[in-house]
Amino acid sequence: MSAIEILRPPAGRRLRAAVFDFDGTLSLIRTGWQDVMIPMMVEQLAGLRTGFAPERLRALVTEDVAQSTGKQTIYQMIRLAERVAEFGGTPLDPKAYKAEYKRRLLVHIAARRTALVERSATADSLLVAGSRAMLEGLAARGLTLCLVSGTDEPEVREEAGLLDIARCFGADIYGAHDDYEASSKKHVLARLMARVGAPGAELAVFGDGFVEIENAKEAGGYAIGVASDETARTGRVDAWKRERLLRAGADMIVPDFACHKELAALLLGM
Repeated sequence: MSAIEILRPPAGRRLRAAVFDFDGTLSLIRTGWQDVMIPMMVEQLAGLRTGFAPERLRALVTEDVAQSTGKQTIYQMIRLAERVAEFGGTPLDPKAYKAEYKRRLLVHIAARRTALVERSATADSLLVAGSRAMLEGLAARGLTLCLVSGTDEPEVREEAGLLDIARCFGADIYGAHDDYEASSKKHVLARLMARVGAPGAELAVFGDGFVEIENAKEAGGYAIGVASDETARTGRVDAWKRERLLRAGADMIVPDFACHKELAALLLGM
């Protein structure tokens, strides 16, 4: 039985470019980032007069994070600042919240990055299954590949290099900048289409977050939701991700890229 769930087939499309989200779609280096961000945000709100029980407050923050997953981290910190003000507190600059989150996250993922640098872990052990074969297969078929992320660009480039997939994208690796509106995934898609000369219908977008799927649909592209089980790596669809990817408008759902040959054949008609 195929692991690919097709909501709307890509029949009739001539795909020329493929855009990939990074964390959770390809990379597992930052797996568990929500377990760093959500407690930090709850800490900032817990001393305020929210009127919520602890579990309800955590649920509120979790939904805020889920709705902005795929956007640059600063957007989640902007939402945190809004919540602090909403509950009667005096918020810090969102950049200060982001700096504290990044500090905690780098502690959380330090062992994984070190293992890659020292080669005590293989790159494939920190990639979603089949990622490398999927990228190399699409590139071999002539597609332009682009990597986009809400993580700061220098870190995306570094981690893509550690995973030995940066070479698949060449110069087309994009992450967050201080000018976060101009570096949004929506703007990157528009610039890519203009540069390649491909309309949205010739674009495939792969992602595990709401934002990139929504952006793909707005551009007229074909959206593949990657409902990856990042922690257990069972090869089965993560039901929570799947539900949100469907809400965002995904045309197809896959658990990972272990089915890369079948997936490429469906997308490219080969």
